[in-house]
This record gives sequence, structure tokens and C-alpha cells, in this order.
Amino acid sequence: MLALKIIEVTPDMADAFMGASEVDRNGAALQPLSREHDPGTRTVFFTDIVGSTNLTQRLGDDAAMTMVGVHDSIVRAALAAEDGREVKHTGDGIMAAFFSAASAIRCGIKVQQDLRQHRAGHPDLPLQVRVGIAAGEPIEHHNDLFGSTVQLAARLCAHADPDGILISNAVAELCVGKALRLQSIGHVVLKGFDEPLHVHRVEISLA
Repeated sequence: MLALKIIEVTPDMADAFMGASEVDRNGAALQPLSREHDPGTRTVFFTDIVGSTNLTQRLGDDAAMTMVGVHDSIVRAALAAEDGREVKHTGDGIMAAFFSAASAIRCGIKVQQDLRQHRAGHPDLPLQVRVGIAAGEPIEHHNDLFGSTVQLAARLCAHADPDGILISNAVAELCVGKALRLQSIGHVVLKGFDEPLHVHRVEISLA
């Protein structure tokens, strides 16, 4: 009996195969590769500052840059708290990726709650953000993500109400039993997609 193929594996890969891999706080097994290059299913997360162009024209460049800075600080703090990875800054928003769909939703909720609190103390900076979240298997190239999952997350973000979070049906299904308040809003027509897609809204506590 001769082996047809011999494949070299690292000890970390062998441990993962045998069930000895590290898990995150949600109980998901972590890849033995760098967490910055997860090759599998990911949840893609977008933020977008509402009316950024109009705000720049109305308030001026300096105030607009201040708002972008506040947005960046709040979003990055929420990403760090929920183990999200910033993929890139889009100019008036941030694109990020998560291992856990539930973590992505919790990140979005924290962003909206922290922004609400900031507005209460800074009424002169009316910063509002939309959030869109989708799950799938995006294509990674040069530390960026591409493909229909990314496009869907971006379209959901654009379709969300100010201060709102819209998620794809795949994200909702991954979060069954996670004690998150999700509301189906039915099938929605999104630009670039041939068929209406089942979309859910995240209900955000005022706390």
C-alpha cells in the first residue's frame, strides 16, 4: 500500500483538524492562519455618513472633517470591542469584516448607540450613519474584499434609514438564538441585483 499523495502540514493545522484549535468568545473555531486573512465565510460590514456632501457644503470642510474623525473613532472602537477587522476607509464610511455575524450586528448597534450619545452632547454636529451587513464568501485580494457579498452589504447600507442597520437574510439566519432583535421587512429591490432580496432590520435599544 503506497500513498498517492503526501501533503506537508503544520502542527497548528494538525491540531485544528483534531479539534484542538483555539476558539473565539462565540465558540467558533479560529483558523490557524492569520486572523487578518480568513479564507472562509465572512460577514461584511459597511458604515456610511448620512448626507456627507451636503454637510460639507453647509458646515464647511473643517466641521466635516471633525465629523469624519468622530465617526472613525466610534466605529473603530466598536470594531475593536467586537473583534472586527477594518478593511478600508471609503471616505465617508468604513468597510470591515467579521468572523461572527452576531458580532457584526452588535458592532453596528454599539456604533448607533454611541453616535446617539455623541449627538446629545454635540447638537452642532448632527452626525448620523447608516449600517449594512451581509454574509457570504467574498474574494480577498491585496487585503481588500470583493464580490457579491461586499456589493450586497454596500447596497444594504445605502438603503438603510439614517441611524438604521439593515442585514441580509443570511446574516439573520446565522444569528438565530443570539438574543438579537431582528425584524423582517420583506423582499427589497436593491440596485444591481436581479431579484428582490429578503432583508431584515436590526432593532436598537435606546440604552
